[in-house]
Amino acid sequence: MAGGLFALLDDIAVFARLAAASVDDVGAAAAKASAKAAGVVVDDTAVTPQYLVGTAAARELPVIKQIAIGSLRNKLLFILPAALLLSQFLPKALPVLLILGGTFLAYEGAEKLWEKFGPGHHDEVEELTEEVAATGELSAAREALTVSGAIKTDFILSAEIMVISLNEVMSADPQPGFLMRAVVLALVAVVITAVVYGVVAIIVKMDDVGVHLAGKPSELSQKVGRGLVNAMPKVLSFIGAVGTVAMLWVGGHILLASLDELGVHGPYGWVHHVEVAVHDALGVVGGFAGWLTNTVLSAVVGLVVGAVVVAVMHVLPFGGHKGDKTTAAGH
Repeated sequence: MAGGLFALLDDIAVFARLAAASVDDVGAAAAKASAKAAGVVVDDTAVTPQYLVGTAAARELPVIKQIAIGSLRNKLLFILPAALLLSQFLPKALPVLLILGGTFLAYEGAEKLWEKFGPGHHDEVEELTEEVAATGELSAAREALTVSGAIKTDFILSAEIMVISLNEVMSADPQPGFLMRAVVLALVAVVITAVVYGVVAIIVKMDDVGVHLAGKPSELSQKVGRGLVNAMPKVLSFIGAVGTVAMLWVGGHILLASLDELGVHGPYGWVHHVEVAVHDALGVVGGFAGWLTNTVLSAVVGLVVGAVVVAVMHVLPFGGHKGDKTTAAGH
């Protein structure tokens, strides 16, 4: 009897070790997959604060919560099942999906540049500014439109994150099974959503922290508070610029890598050749210089592809700039 009990305990210990190893494997795979999608995560984090322009301070966190819930729903209920089914029955479609997603990101980046520097793209900004000036905040209808627009944009970025993560998981050796892929991608979805919208919440509330500190009796607190309030518009502007660059860089890199995976080796091979040449020529700083070279060339590819799509969209009858999204984003 005692022997049977010890044997059972030994079996339980074995299963516990296997479970722990599986958890470690899931965590490692999720971390690696998330790192691969880091560029799109930066972009997602940079894009979202723009949707909160004109939102009353008391409504900022509730709006972010609504967008975060919508983002998680996008990932878990729609994108995850579709991605898993494709990985199971049509894995060769993943590079094609990545190319489509990379093209969209390049288009988004180029469109942002067109909206900023091109003619005739400021009517929505003026309309939004007038509404905020008249009422002090966005109306409930505008807030609903803001949330809806943010969730729609998030769907594309979330799809990119999940497909990039899935592609990384599928490239592992040995290739994980269906259940393992599902668990890893679900973990990626939850962690990335928490990180992105946690950071967004911190960013948009920093000016409130500054106002709070500025009201303190301490001169140092007042100075720090005023510094935060004055710095936040510049920080948000910088984040927006980073988001645009990230769209072009990530979009271009996805296009190059996915074309290479489909057998079109020329573009990716040329960029890699230049990267290696710079790396070898600059010695100690060669690693960073090589990475920067790859990044810049990928961004150029993204800009060229995105500019072509923008030109087509503005020529075609159904083209033109994205009024709904621009209005919601306030830019």
